[in-house]
Amino acid sequence: MSLLVRAGLLVTGTGAELEGGWLLCRDGMIEEVGGGSPPEADERMDLPGCVAMPGLVNGHDHMYQWATRGYAPSGKLFDWLTALYPVWAEMDADIVRAAARAAMAKLLLNGCTLSADHHYVFPAGRPGILEALVGSAAELGLRFHLCRGSMSLGKSAGGLPPDEVVEGEEQILAETESAVSRYHDPTAGSMCRVAIAPCSPFSVTPQLMRESAAMARRLGVRLHTHLAETQDEVRFCQERFGMRPLELMEGLGWVGDDVWFAHAIQLSTGEVTRIAESGTGVVHCPSSNMRLGAGACPVEDLVRAGARVGLGVDGAASNEDGNLAAEVHQAILLARVRAALLGRDDAAAALDGRAAWRLASAGGAACLGRDDCGSLEAGKCADVALFRVDDLPHAGIEDALEALALAPPPRAEAVVVAGRTVVRDGRLLSADEELVASELATACRRMRQVAGV
Repeated sequence: MSLLVRAGLLVTGTGAELEGGWLLCRDGMIEEVGGGSPPEADERMDLPGCVAMPGLVNGHDHMYQWATRGYAPSGKLFDWLTALYPVWAEMDADIVRAAARAAMAKLLLNGCTLSADHHYVFPAGRPGILEALVGSAAELGLRFHLCRGSMSLGKSAGGLPPDEVVEGEEQILAETESAVSRYHDPTAGSMCRVAIAPCSPFSVTPQLMRESAAMARRLGVRLHTHLAETQDEVRFCQERFGMRPLELMEGLGWVGDDVWFAHAIQLSTGEVTRIAESGTGVVHCPSSNMRLGAGACPVEDLVRAGARVGLGVDGAASNEDGNLAAEVHQAILLARVRAALLGRDDAAAALDGRAAWRLASAGGAACLGRDDCGSLEAGKCADVALFRVDDLPHAGIEDALEALALAPPPRAEAVVVAGRTVVRDGRLLSADEELVASELATACRRMRQVAGV
């Protein structure tokens, strides 16, 4: 079965922008890309009022948090976590499934075709959580990277999370290896991969970080964690370990081209250089960072240094949204504010639209280790996002990519994942959107009831 996608402008992600460009998909992969007269295909999607670009890549998320949006609306990270840990301790696989379906539906509707999900809360006696996540992605047609997270350092041992939400380290390692065995598909074009992802320096022990890194390299999978998100985290690492967060990670074997960090806000100039030189990736989550008052990732510095940088929506409980196209917009504005506060003369050009779209596609794919995604080229995955530029927010703006960055689209017009159309005319085809919303509302009510809030 072949599909031809043709748009008013096709942006390949490799520097080419083709007026009236098209791509031919077959068996989930891109067979040919070009301009002018297109070839024949079994199915044709012709959208002259749209820009077609590589499907967006969400490099960091916590999908279960769709069940707890709106909690602690004014708290900083540690305050917010302290308020939410006891609530998350009561969730089960049914709540996770409803939340994940909502998160995935929203991502697809906004042009995201590949998403990581960092799940690190596993209440005792609540089986089926990973199955709910992987199954939801398969049902909705989202390319998925399951990041099997963990917390082992409870409050009684000097960590931040309460003891009732941490796991034993032997159990963590055994269940993580089992998850890799069950769900990780390393082949080109795979729809599901697994990363090993202890939560953070303040919720796991150095021993678990070391053993997780060793396991990941033995199994050939990637490593992911939060790092340098807040000044509170920097103080915690300095007081407990006598080191800054990145220095701690370097000593534990947690840098390299198989590692990506979320946030990386609290970096010195030298640390930016070390991240870039080590090949370590960084995923910037601008809306969440602003929502929690955490600060601004030095995105423009990381990009200039040659680091791999992507974008993420982060959990909806610290964002209340899951629109990766909107994160493109926020990344541009936050980079310019940061540059202005630092007194830089080029603040108004710290991050432009094209660079921001690259972060949301090729940059995220690089962080996740996907050389088969992130651009529209023959031999790559047939993952495409199409956004209207003939509508009210964008009509008349000459530069279509800048238009979409400065006025982020509320929905994609169409989305193709692995050659399958999952969004058309701004509507989700792989699930009933109203049913997904209804199930989420029910899960949110039950979450409040069981948590007693």
